[in-house]
Amino acid sequence: MNRVSIFTTDENAARFAEFTHGDTRIVFHLLPASGPARLVEGPAWVFVDWVMDELSGLEMVRRLRADPRMRAAHVTMVLERDDSGDRRRALSAGADDYAVGPLDRQAMLDRVLALHSAQRQRSPAAPVVVGELEINVAGEQACWRGRLIRLRPNEFRVLRFMAENPNRVLSRQELVDALGKAGQPDCLRTVDVWMKRLRFGLRSAEAGHLLRTVHGRGYVLDLL
Repeated sequence: MNRVSIFTTDENAARFAEFTHGDTRIVFHLLPASGPARLVEGPAWVFVDWVMDELSGLEMVRRLRADPRMRAAHVTMVLERDDSGDRRRALSAGADDYAVGPLDRQAMLDRVLALHSAQRQRSPAAPVVVGELEINVAGEQACWRGRLIRLRPNEFRVLRFMAENPNRVLSRQELVDALGKAGQPDCLRTVDVWMKRLRFGLRSAEAGHLLRTVHGRGYVLDLL
């Protein structure tokens, strides 16, 4: 089943129930000021409020356009009023379009579904390249210095998320949340299994030194 992610800066909207349309599953996620806290899988649609607690919606859009994970996302600025000046500033900051809020679940889904069919023909997701590590997102393969890293699907997703957040200690809870596994039994212990398998895959490609355990805090992928 295809997956579409809707990211929103509105905490209430982030709790909207997911929706299935044909072979497409649409899931809502909260977008904090720091950027996506989970793996961005499939086409991403973003709804940014004009007014946010930590920064302006305009600045949030600029940050999204500078974030490789969200550069191809469709961004809608949710305005507080229908003002021509606000519309111009939203588009100048990098928004694709705008809407006057608040938007309910159906309004968000209608906007996404209206354009999603055409977007499905877009180019495949760009690879993630950090130093000598290359991750083929579309093909779900990773290579270190041209050598294939043999991984299962979950470990591939973990590696991709860590490569998108290099040189940063990630806790078990952050990794569970990133892969959408929160709420599953023994989910935190499962992280240790992922890491054991990921380390084995990295070692097989002579890249075992990349993954480091920080005791009491989590794991970090050392990529300079």
